[in-house]
Amino acid sequence: MVPRELVKKLRKIEIHTARLADEQLAGGWHSVFKGRGMAFAEVRPYQPGDDVRTIDWNVSARMNQVHVKVFTEEREMTVMLLVDLSASQRFGTAAGPKLETVAELGALLAFSAIRNDDRVGLILFTDRVERFVPPRKGKGHVMRVVREILQADPQGKGTDLGPALALLGRIARRRAVAFLVSDFLAPDGWEHALRVAARRHDVIPVHVVDPREQTLPEAGLWTVEDLESGAIVEVDTASPAVRAAFAAQMARATARRERMFRRLRLDHVRIETSADRVRPLAELFRRRQARLRGWR
Repeated sequence: MVPRELVKKLRKIEIHTARLADEQLAGGWHSVFKGRGMAFAEVRPYQPGDDVRTIDWNVSARMNQVHVKVFTEEREMTVMLLVDLSASQRFGTAAGPKLETVAELGALLAFSAIRNDDRVGLILFTDRVERFVPPRKGKGHVMRVVREILQADPQGKGTDLGPALALLGRIARRRAVAFLVSDFLAPDGWEHALRVAARRHDVIPVHVVDPREQTLPEAGLWTVEDLESGAIVEVDTASPAVRAAFAAQMARATARRERMFRRLRLDHVRIETSADRVRPLAELFRRRQARLRGWR
């Protein structure tokens, strides 16, 4: 039985994110995420302006009239959500744990996908793959995806993106759109796995950030626990030098990660738990749309 509190949370996410997906994301989705290619639809008589390369010479000879092949875009895509459930996702200061923001993002992306008749699948991971939900369509399936994120009881605590990216390569034989949703508080060593995945799939890193992970408040002596390793340290947040060193370290980590994404030519988006979730996604769609127009 699903706990009553979870049912209320799911219902709230459903109402809120379905409306936002309809109003602000679904149209952009169709224009920036392409299907698997072109599929043959029919043969019809040639009309002025038709591309001569589409002439079907066999049919034209039989009918004694020039005919052309007509193709339509195969719109249906597979969308995979790769969601980080490591222990650091339980951290949160401004608007609850990062995990709740992750669940809302999952719902937003999944609702946008099914509005365009795409299939949505889910890979939950920590330092291992925790769960795989095969791609399917439908509102009920979207809510299952959100429920799996919120209700998960992961066995691992750490973060390793490699196993999840490797599983994506094994299960998605055709090109898929893969949203990699994580705080990316992970040891180095996963760039190769990301590069391999990006060769076959349209991988989009989604960086979920809590404000307190970037800057420390001036609040005296803190006892801080690393949720993934269990290490406990004391931090003197009253010290300007400590606060400056922490901010500089986090800024360097962010810059290093974004350089990697640019090097791999990956679109990426940053979502802060205390800010609007939709606007950065809509801006991502606009950037991709502008680039596609530039290629035409």
